[in-house]
Amino acid sequence: MEAFLLAAVMAGVVMRIQGVPLHEITNTAMAGIKGIMPAVVILAFAYALIDLSAALNTAEYIISATESWLTPRVLPMLAFLITGFIAFSTGTSWGTYAIMIPISVQLAFNFSGDELGTVVYAIIAAVAGGGVFGDHCSPLSDTSILASTGAASDHIDHVKTQLPYAAIIGGISIMLYLLIGWSI
Repeated sequence: MEAFLLAAVMAGVVMRIQGVPLHEITNTAMAGIKGIMPAVVILAFAYALIDLSAALNTAEYIISATESWLTPRVLPMLAFLITGFIAFSTGTSWGTYAIMIPISVQLAFNFSGDELGTVVYAIIAAVAGGGVFGDHCSPLSDTSILASTGAASDHIDHVKTQLPYAAIIGGISIMLYLLIGWSI
């Protein structure tokens, strides 16, 4: 945060030294703040979700509710699917990471005997991949909206044209996460 603020102040100083009027610097700063506010709000909610999840012992509950049937063999594939579904539904990968990382990594550590091993790495990769997969398929996602806007194409047409390619890669990913799970 301090580095960002210092960079913003230094950019303003450099702009002023170059002769840019103060009102233009202020307008530029306000436009930048408006542009970044959605990300700040998402991160604030993400931190609140992390705290809420920890306070409710969500990971411990999921461990106790699934210990009879959940194995490390299917955990990477399930983490990819669940993360992808949440990211698709919400349109954000980062908010999804805030939900899934604390829960799924604790599950992975539970299976690995609290050791940093293959199952933990596989879960982190599955959550990261699922978040990106769901986010890029989602019509609610800022990346989809910005890509269609930047290409001057209809937003829904853009989503429809990228879905088949993403679905193929998603299917391959599911198979690979199953393969990784069975090799653990």
